[in-house]
Amino acid sequence: MSTEQLLTGDPVAAVSPAAGARQVWRRLRAQPAALAGGAVLVLLILIAAAAPLLAAAEGQDPTTYHDALVNSASGGVPTGPFGGVSGAHWLGVEPGTGRDLFARLVYGAQVSLLVSVGATVVQVVIGLVLGLAAGLGNRLLDQVLAHTTDVMLALPTLVFAIALMAIVPAGFPRPLLLMLVIGLLGWGGTARVVRAQTLSLKSLDYVAAARLGGSGAWRVARRELLPSLAAPVVTYAALLLPSNVVSEAGLSFLGVGVRPPTSSWGQMLTSATTWFQADPMYVLLPSLMIFITTLSFALLGDAVRTALDPRAASRLRLGGRRRGAAPPPDGGAGAPAGGTEAAA
Repeated sequence: MSTEQLLTGDPVAAVSPAAGARQVWRRLRAQPAALAGGAVLVLLILIAAAAPLLAAAEGQDPTTYHDALVNSASGGVPTGPFGGVSGAHWLGVEPGTGRDLFARLVYGAQVSLLVSVGATVVQVVIGLVLGLAAGLGNRLLDQVLAHTTDVMLALPTLVFAIALMAIVPAGFPRPLLLMLVIGLLGWGGTARVVRAQTLSLKSLDYVAAARLGGSGAWRVARRELLPSLAAPVVTYAALLLPSNVVSEAGLSFLGVGVRPPTSSWGQMLTSATTWFQADPMYVLLPSLMIFITTLSFALLGDAVRTALDPRAASRLRLGGRRRGAAPPPDGGAGAPAGGTEAAA
């Protein structure tokens, strides 16, 4: 079952009120995977925020070349074990340039997390506005926006992103450009979720009463619909974050994202692929950071979905038990109403 089906396919989940903050937090605390994913993400955010301090504590920066630490005779392979790991360079140095890997990793966390979070905000804002407009508007507006959303979902996003990144002037800030391109091309799923939820909610009595009382469409959206839309939108946003981390890394890996000397994990992988045999650490470190970040976002996103709508998880577990249960011995008419004796 897809994410959108989980969020829009159940009318009970669509109309359930948003849980209070304390109740949601209590449900999250009951899930070890959520706590682990959240703790890792908090640590990554702290690392990104304190990148200048961490690099200064090591005594290095992400742009200084150390030619003496690479062996030019062998093509630039770092001297020393494990890619040049030492007391001065905690994770070694970059092949060919000798730039410090620890400094580049912590500074790269700033770009990768900022782009992924910023792109998610753009996707949610555009999707929320257009989804509400489609759900509350007249039939013509709904059809136009619904078909536009379908077109956006069908677009080859990677191809269009590469084209847009290639034609923008080089002086435009690349992290901001990545944020806008990923966000402007990826709002279709959010708009579809919001439209489906809006169509379910606007037929309820309290929404109809507000409209009959003279409230305009946007007042109804702000006062009546947005509180109930918070749960599915937050859930979908949490699931968008890991895909945006991968999108930023993929665009930087293809050479149309962040450009040197600015560091990002995807940009580091661009040159790391030529060194995977001579210096495996250079490939392993940014790949591991991307994997950990994506996994943490995915774990937390799934936990947020369950915490905001615990009945969805209960229904899934119940449905799984029913599908896995053995058929009744009488050929499918169901168990007779005789309790234990009939079942025996």
